Amino acid sequence: MDGSNARVEVRCPGSAPFLRLARLATADAGGRAGLSVDEIEDLRIAVSELCALVGGADVELTLVFTTTAGGVEVEGTGGPGLPDGENAEMAQALVAAVVDEHHIRVDPTHTSFRVVKRAR
Repeated sequence: MDGSNARVEVRCPGSAPFLRLARLATADAGGRAGLSVDEIEDLRIAVSELCALVGGADVELTLVFTTTAGGVEVEGTGGPGLPDGENAEMAQALVAAVVDEHHIRVDPTHTSFRVVKRAR
């Protein structure tokens, strides 16, 4: 299997020391989809920022990576709500700048996100 059209699910604690797992899984998915080094780094930045927003000390993060030839979709789920303030706004602006599509959904029990990065 060459990695295209694959779906991988990763679960880990949402605290900062474990976000490295999310970044590693993101880089692997990007490589399998044929993204360039710069595109992989953009995707890693986006997923890392979003995990930091929806994660936390008592939160389990769930990330689902779907790779296709030429792109990656990442769906993530974390704790309820989003932090208020300038840092959250800046993180969302950064995400918008580095991926092709993104969406954040806040529900009473959890917050989820979806990002898509395509190879140029």
